Amino acid sequence: MKKILEYQADRIEAVLAQHKVPGRVTGGTVTPRCIRFQVFPAMGARITTIKNLSEELAVALDAPSVRIARQGAAVQVEVPRNDPQPVTLLTLLRGLRDVPAVTAVLGLSEDGAPLLIRLPSPDVAHVLVSGTTGSGKTALLRTMILSLALRHPDPADLLLVLLDPKGRAFSDLAGLPQLARPIVVAVEEAREALGSLLRLMERRDRSAQSTPPVVVFVDELTDLMMLGGAEMEQRLTRLLQRGREAGIHIVAATQKPSAAVIGSLVKANFPVRLVGKVASADDARVASGWKGTGAERLLGRGDFIAVAEGQLYRFQAAYIASDDAAELVAALRQGMAPPLAVPELTAGRPALLSA
Repeated sequence: MKKILEYQADRIEAVLAQHKVPGRVTGGTVTPRCIRFQVFPAMGARITTIKNLSEELAVALDAPSVRIARQGAAVQVEVPRNDPQPVTLLTLLRGLRDVPAVTAVLGLSEDGAPLLIRLPSPDVAHVLVSGTTGSGKTALLRTMILSLALRHPDPADLLLVLLDPKGRAFSDLAGLPQLARPIVVAVEEAREALGSLLRLMERRDRSAQSTPPVVVFVDELTDLMMLGGAEMEQRLTRLLQRGREAGIHIVAATQKPSAAVIGSLVKANFPVRLVGKVASADDARVASGWKGTGAERLLGRGDFIAVAEGQLYRFQAAYIASDDAAELVAALRQGMAPPLAVPELTAGRPALLSA
């Protein structure tokens, strides 16, 4: 591996010198999916020129693509690994302790620490997950659902509502004891479920209650909005605007984060955005709320950025196989404590979005 890294660093410097923007590779990070080189350009070198060399660098490194981003005074050149390594949810959970309530696991951040998100935080409340087919957005939702369920095995401490318009994303999670109702597939049932949540929100508002927390997961927000019409949008908007104080949180995923479909709904109501690979720079801007994130050049299959509190984080989403998920659901259904309930020390201190 050391020889490969040295060779790639030399190639990067050679390409920069050839295009008269010399720079030095001073270090880097090896992540499960890519190798990220840190390059310091020579004085006076234009960063935009380096960014325009992504194709030349990809050819020189024999890589399918290269992602270039500025970080302070340095430039990061990101090269996909030939042997990508998965990040598994069970491995991360075994290394966590003292996790706050209603905190979901996302994956592994680029510095090697587990990345978590605390939904009741005033700076979170609701989360939008975006990405094309193959980006890993549904797998990320499943990771979040199971991490919450495993940390709150008693339904008195947490309730889940799963909306699955396509009927494929959550089918093997149907046995979770935390489900407030069977997994919702039909559009009419989804409309009724949102209405029921609104009534719960209003009752809790009147009595100043917010427990137990209710987390609503929507696998394909765009489909739900297009099929459900104006009434569906109105109910969802009210929950997004007022649900947090009543302990109701929404985590929604969409394959098509276009402004025409969800722009008005998304703009002010999802403080946290988790963005996988998207089709275009415009979709990346709508999905993240930022310009120039480069989400259209992510690697897919769990490669994500998180936008929260004015900060951008890169992470590899954790994954759980269907067989492992089924075993965990069965254990929870029977009231058994899964083996991962015994904590172990982790190598990196967890990073918590919006503590």
